[in-house]
Amino acid sequence: MIDLKGKTAIVTGASRGIGKAIAEKLFEAGATVILIARNEEKLKQLSEKLNNSPYYPLDITDREKVVQTFKEIQKDYTIDILVNNAGITKDNILMMMKEEEIDSVIDTNLKSVFFITKQVLRKMLKQRSGRIINITSIIGLMGNPGQSNYAASKAGIIGFTKSLAKEIGSRNITVNAIAPGFIETDMTKDLPEENRKAMLETIPLKRTGTPEDIANAVLFLASDLASYITGTVLNVSGGMYI
Repeated sequence: MIDLKGKTAIVTGASRGIGKAIAEKLFEAGATVILIARNEEKLKQLSEKLNNSPYYPLDITDREKVVQTFKEIQKDYTIDILVNNAGITKDNILMMMKEEEIDSVIDTNLKSVFFITKQVLRKMLKQRSGRIINITSIIGLMGNPGQSNYAASKAGIIGFTKSLAKEIGSRNITVNAIAPGFIETDMTKDLPEENRKAMLETIPLKRTGTPEDIANAVLFLASDLASYITGTVLNVSGGMYI
């Protein structure tokens, strides 16, 4: 059993879906989990479930608020694990895609990873330890029609992960990414049944993934079992992308 007692983790996008499952999994392993998301009510509910875990309602695209919030957090906590999970989709074919649909997806999914990671990095470098885990997507590896903005943001996370891993590996800080496939979340629940069946045909394991499947991968990468793994992209897609 993985034991994270004495460790403190931050999870963005923690109020629902994959982020919520990650927060719960890290908490079960003994970590103190700091919850970040926009939805204060859902954060409060999760906090109460996780023994009143600290939570911070935050729009991660608001740079000034990000800096202020992370200064506040780090007055009280030493961050050992950062999980950059928050993300959105605004799908459209490129010919019809509005600039706002591009900007909001890039700002939320990619630029926030830069700014949030930067907030914890100085102290991780000083303590010469840390785990940074970025949630990307197999769409960033394989592309998908109607998701050029989303695919670009998730591919950017992969490049960021590999580059940062090379920058800070000598300080005993690992940086890895997880690429989920077709996971049952609020983002996927409204897919038409025809699309769902077609997608299942592309998955060798013949089932959709669950948020817990991703949380298990995060738990592994956050643990000492993964101490010699950095700069990698862990594909958790049931074989949808091979």
